Amino acid sequence: MNTQRRTFLKQSAAGAVALAGSTAIARSSANERVTVGVIGPGGMGSHHVRELVKRKDVQVAWVCDVDSQRMGKAAEIVSGETKIQPRTTSDLRSILDDDNVDAVFIATPDHWHAPAAIMALNAGKHVYVEKPCCHNIREGVLMAQAVEHSGKHLQVGTQSRSADFLMEAMQRIREGEIGEVLVAKAWNSQRRGSIGKQQPVDPPAHLDFDTWVGPAPMVPYQSNLLPSAWRWWYDFGCGDIGNDGVHDIDVALWGMGVDGFPSRVTCLGGKYFFDDDQQFPDTQYAVFEYDEKTSTGQNKQLIFEQRIWSPYKLNGYENGQAFYGTKGYVVMGHTKGWRLYGERDKLIAQRDGKLSLEPHHTNFLDCVRGQQKSTNADIGAGTRSATLVHLANIGARTGRALNYDGDSHQISGDAESNALVGRKYRDHWSVPEEA
Repeated sequence: MNTQRRTFLKQSAAGAVALAGSTAIARSSANERVTVGVIGPGGMGSHHVRELVKRKDVQVAWVCDVDSQRMGKAAEIVSGETKIQPRTTSDLRSILDDDNVDAVFIATPDHWHAPAAIMALNAGKHVYVEKPCCHNIREGVLMAQAVEHSGKHLQVGTQSRSADFLMEAMQRIREGEIGEVLVAKAWNSQRRGSIGKQQPVDPPAHLDFDTWVGPAPMVPYQSNLLPSAWRWWYDFGCGDIGNDGVHDIDVALWGMGVDGFPSRVTCLGGKYFFDDDQQFPDTQYAVFEYDEKTSTGQNKQLIFEQRIWSPYKLNGYENGQAFYGTKGYVVMGHTKGWRLYGERDKLIAQRDGKLSLEPHHTNFLDCVRGQQKSTNADIGAGTRSATLVHLANIGARTGRALNYDGDSHQISGDAESNALVGRKYRDHWSVPEEA
C-alpha cells in the first residue's frame, strides 16, 4: 500500500471518528440546527423524513405534498418523533416564503425537480434534490445557473458519492492501481412489474392533481400514473434509466474521472418484454464516447445496459459498474461493495459496504452550516449523469446516433432529437425562468 493511500485511509478512519464527535457537538447546539422543509414526502421522500427526524441538528418545520393523505402521514412521523407539529401545505411556495427555512429536500416526481429547485434557490434556500436532478437537459442548465447566481449549496440524491467504501475504490482507481481507465460500464438488470393498461378516471379527492401536473402538459388522471408509476411516462419521468440507472451511471462517471459531456451517443432500446402503458424502454443499450483523451490520444467510452425484466446478476451485481484499465479492472455493486483485479484476473483488493442516507445528509447539512465547502454530489456531477440519461432516452426514441455539443447543450444536425433537449410547458407559476 503506497503512502498516499495509507494517508487517505487513515484520514478516512480518523474522519469517521471525528465526524461522530463533531456531529454530537453540533447536534447538541440549538444554534447549529438547520430548519428544513420536505417537499414530496412519499416514497423516497418519506425515507428522508424518517432519517431527518432522528437528527438533533435538524428541525423539520414543513412538509408539503399534493396528496393530503401522504402529507398527513409525514406530519405524523415528524410529530411522533420530535413532539413538534410541522406546518403542512400543498403549495411549496408557502415554504419558500418562510424566512426561517434554511433548506428544502425535494423528493417529488422528476418533472418537478428542476422547477422546485430553481424556485428554492432563487428564494435563498439551500437544496437537496432527488435524482435525476432534472427532467431534461435544458432544465439542468437552468439549475446550474440558479446555483451559481444564488450562491447556495445543492446536493443531488446520488448518495453513493458520500459512501466511504466507494471513496476508497475511487482513490485506488485515481492512484492507477488498474492503470489508465479506458472504458467504464454500468448496468441495471432487475425485474420490475407491469403497470398494466388503464383508462382515464376522476382523480381521488385527496389528490390535488392539477398541482401535481404542475408545469407539465395537462393529461387525464389514470390509476397507473401515480404513485411511483409516473416515472414510466415521458411527461413526468425518465424511465428506469433515470430511476436506478442514473445511480449506476453516476458512479461510472465518478470512476472515469471525466469532467465534460460525451460528444457522440448511440442508444438502441424499446419495450421487448412488457405489454402495458409505460412509454420508456424496458431494454436499453447505450454507448457514450468522450473526447477527453487518454494518454495515448484515444477517446474514452462509457457503456450502459438495462433490462428491467431480467432478474439475473451481471458480474455478481444486479446494479453495478466495471472499470477497465490497462493493468486491471474494478467491478462493483455500489450498494454492496467492490473487487479490484490486476493482470491475469488476480484479486488484489476487495471491500464490502452498504449505502446509507446519513453521510449524504451530513455532508449537505455541514455545507449549509458552512462547515464544508462543497457537496459531494453537486450540480456539476448531477447534470453530467442526468444528461447521459436524457441523451440515451432521446437516442432510443428517435433511433438515431447523436452528436452532442456539451458547450451549447445542443444536438447537432438533428432537429427532431434536438427538440427533446428541452420540453413544452403549460401556463403555470412553476415554469422555470428563461425556459
